[in-house]
Amino acid sequence: MIVVKIGGSVRRLDPLLEDIAATTERVVIVHGASRELDALSTRLGTPPRMVESERGDVSRFTDSTTMDHFLMAYAGKANKRIVERLRQLGVNAFGFCGLDGGVVRGTRRPDLRVFEHGRTKVLHDNNVGSIDSVDAPLLEALVARGMTPVLSPPIAAQDGTAINVDGDRLAAEIAVALGASRLMIFADTPGLLRDPADESTVVERLSTQDAEALLPAIGGRARVKLRAAAEARRRGVGAACVADGRAPHPLFNAMAGAGTWIR
Repeated sequence: MIVVKIGGSVRRLDPLLEDIAATTERVVIVHGASRELDALSTRLGTPPRMVESERGDVSRFTDSTTMDHFLMAYAGKANKRIVERLRQLGVNAFGFCGLDGGVVRGTRRPDLRVFEHGRTKVLHDNNVGSIDSVDAPLLEALVARGMTPVLSPPIAAQDGTAINVDGDRLAAEIAVALGASRLMIFADTPGLLRDPADESTVVERLSTQDAEALLPAIGGRARVKLRAAAEARRRGVGAACVADGRAPHPLFNAMAGAGTWIR
């Protein structure tokens, strides 16, 4: 079984979805919708607020209003459009978010410590959290019945509240819970880059130890992807990669070795 993470930065989904429809692998899909959410929030008068944690990770501050928009963009439009297209391609896709049935559960952090303008601040009304558990038997039962699960954040907090979690980390936790042979994270770059301005600087192969050493040199969202991939590999996933979702036949190209692989 493989877990495929479709990043919200991937603009044209058809090449990747067509590959998923054509593969003989059993697939679980996790997707983002960051561009959809940015556009929706801006149209509704509350532009996205991105914040940096004390350890340098960049994430979206998700207050109550943003969570309303999050549900519309992720669990609504993006999820159902992917399901729709996969079904057109002959895939029996089953779309839901981690909140549904409590398939993914976590802990909400109501206060968030961030680093802004050279200072540490505490933000309240935070609907972001960490992942505690994945209902792997439910996902396995869907796959056993010939379905392709298509999941997105949010997930369920212990009191049932919807909480935002990072999509790459969600994909990694699902891959670990399922004992996946591969975690494949697709984004709008050819892989992890030593120089973000130069797509020829792809880091092709890494060990988990190499990944840890590289983390300080990787910035922004790429750091989160690298950390998620390396963590999945350390915890038993056969291999993990960050690959180009824009290329022709992105899934098959990655399976042939394209992108950044942690083995």
